[in-house]
Amino acid sequence: MEIHQKRARLPHWMRVPMPHGENYSKVKNLVQRQKLNTICVSGNCPNKGECWSAGTATFMILGEKCTRNCKFCQVLTKKPDAVDWDEPNRLAETIKSLNLRHVVLTSVARDELPDGGAGFWATTIRTVRAKNPAITMEVLIPDFRRGNHALDLVIREKPEVISHNIETVKRLTPDVRSMARYEHSLELLSYVSKSGVITKSGLMLGLGETWDEVVEAMDDTLRAGVKVFTIGQYLQPSKEHYPVKEYIHPDVFMRLKEIGLKKGFRHVESGPQVRSSYHAEQHINA
Repeated sequence: MEIHQKRARLPHWMRVPMPHGENYSKVKNLVQRQKLNTICVSGNCPNKGECWSAGTATFMILGEKCTRNCKFCQVLTKKPDAVDWDEPNRLAETIKSLNLRHVVLTSVARDELPDGGAGFWATTIRTVRAKNPAITMEVLIPDFRRGNHALDLVIREKPEVISHNIETVKRLTPDVRSMARYEHSLELLSYVSKSGVITKSGLMLGLGETWDEVVEAMDDTLRAGVKVFTIGQYLQPSKEHYPVKEYIHPDVFMRLKEIGLKKGFRHVESGPQVRSSYHAEQHINA
């Protein structure tokens, strides 16, 4: 990769304005009142201000405590609470109150559940659609670690986009991702792609990957049938998390976008601030 500077001070292109605005406050207050979780907060997303001010959010279901301990992720690693089966109803009502046209759903990993949480996912998608018939939806799913049966539960609900991030290159996966395997993620993406649903994945940069490894990861996901690909800068949530090895210059992200489109992705979001759900409403046309 092209290194602009070693991690010392946040470069100017990574600085974002503080969240503000009436819509931002509306989303924040409603989410808190309904006792919902967003990856915007749990993952400390740098685009929170932009998205919430526009009246959109990425909701995180199945609680805020994860059974995995990925070294890049700020979500809490603790024994999860009992499944809240009223959460889909509160979520559906919140989406209706915000008058959203597109919504992104994600979740923590719930490896202690027999189906990894896939059944709850299916119930949530059905409930949201029942109360919001015109909604389009992207679901950013964990790997469930239960094989294709769990995936089928989600696929049958026909969300417009099913997303699963490989997160980093093959060599770094054992160091960065807890319990996940690079090959398993590719198998999951391939299975979903064959169902006809738009499939999406993404990478974080700045973990120590090489240029060739990034290109290889793009090729691997393309072969798995992925249509939408996202590339963003990794930011270290705390001193206990995996360190940032480099800040990638915006010009490099632009080059990777051009390469991805030439290789055959239908849509590529690539930039320092890009996260998986950034501009997600545009990805349903892939």
